Amino acid sequence: MQEEQIFEEKTELERKLGLTETLSIVINRIIGSGIFRTPAPIMFITASVSMFYGVWILGGIATILGALCYAELVAMMPRSGGPYVFLKAAYPPIVTFLRGWAMFFVSETGAIAAVALFFSENALATAGLNIGGFQEGILAISLVLILTAANSFGIQLSGVFQNIFSFLKVGLLVSIIALSASQGIEKQNFADAVDKPWSWAGIISIFTALRYGFFAYSGWEGATYVAEEVKNPRKNLPLSLFFGIGVVMLLYLLINTAYLNLLGPETMGASKGVAIDSMKVVLGSAGGLLVAAAIMVSTFGNVNTQILVKSRTWYAMARDKLFFNSLSRIHPKYKTPNYSMFAQAGWASVLILLATFAESAYEAVIDYFSFTSSVFNVLTFASVYVLRQKYPDILRPYKTWGYPITLIIVLLIQATFMVVTLVTAFIPSLLGIALTLTGLIYYHFSVPEEMKKSSAQL
Repeated sequence: MQEEQIFEEKTELERKLGLTETLSIVINRIIGSGIFRTPAPIMFITASVSMFYGVWILGGIATILGALCYAELVAMMPRSGGPYVFLKAAYPPIVTFLRGWAMFFVSETGAIAAVALFFSENALATAGLNIGGFQEGILAISLVLILTAANSFGIQLSGVFQNIFSFLKVGLLVSIIALSASQGIEKQNFADAVDKPWSWAGIISIFTALRYGFFAYSGWEGATYVAEEVKNPRKNLPLSLFFGIGVVMLLYLLINTAYLNLLGPETMGASKGVAIDSMKVVLGSAGGLLVAAAIMVSTFGNVNTQILVKSRTWYAMARDKLFFNSLSRIHPKYKTPNYSMFAQAGWASVLILLATFAESAYEAVIDYFSFTSSVFNVLTFASVYVLRQKYPDILRPYKTWGYPITLIIVLLIQATFMVVTLVTAFIPSLLGIALTLTGLIYYHFSVPEEMKKSSAQL
């Protein structure tokens, strides 16, 4: 495409998603496995009630500030592919390509694998089947393939799925919060176990735990991946980001308060299933079944949303001749990038199988992609500044509130998190970096020379 087409709304895809559907995508993409699993390791790492809340509040603030930056970018460039599009407009093609390569082989398919594994683990446990990791992997792969097939029949059907699952997720979380409140407030559970938790070691523990907190908040930018299939994208996409993140942050603070109220910090930090253990306190085994249902609905819907939105990035890359050419094909009837979706499913399946060999597959997958993701997150947020310098006169229907202070705060949080993650998860981080750098081989031999010379072709 020509440079001026970066900022156009014209597309070959069908715009059938309204504000309700895009808001549902944001909620579905954020609320997955994280809120049911990550509170326990966060409490274990911080060992402090105040620092535990500090992780969730800092993660929520960083997410909201990040959304302020993304709103400017997506309103200016309503193109499918999410961060890939913003990076391509701001930086040389090699940067954009490596981000896309890392997304496919490390971070985004890794996130699909992590949530699918959590669904599988809980589904088998609920059924009373105590079997090995390989069987969990097979069920997780089956989930990915089934939902990939379901999303290949058109964006309108996918939008219906988003609305259904977002409604069920919010309803189930509210039910858990209400049941906890009905038990009264256990004040002793909210007292810090240490006298002075806010030491340097405590602050480091917050940023260490943030990789699980950020994972729980991750996906808030999901609607930007399908920008070319959203009606009135310059208005609806920013609104969906703000409302969706606000709803989720409130729910997260309330549900974590419910867990803490029912279990206390020590039991919570040692729990292998914090949500299920919490509800067993209230309803016994029936409570465990309620949460198991919530987890399966939540993770099922989250995997569905990830498959839908992330496949648009590989489609956009292939359309730009920066990825495997076959992934640029659109189904002639349903107007969906089906080749892209099934390639994504294939690699996610490989990661699922590999993860089953780890002692804790879920946490292993998160550790594997957290550093790589943070590097490109910093570059994406910084593109707000780069693009203001590069295209000062382009229409910006929305401008980042509080700029440049907002952007500086986001970059400081992300950069600190990036450094701490590298130090505290060194080997997994190196694996993610190594796999990202393999993309240089493909870039050198397979990307056309004309695509290496321009950062403005989208």
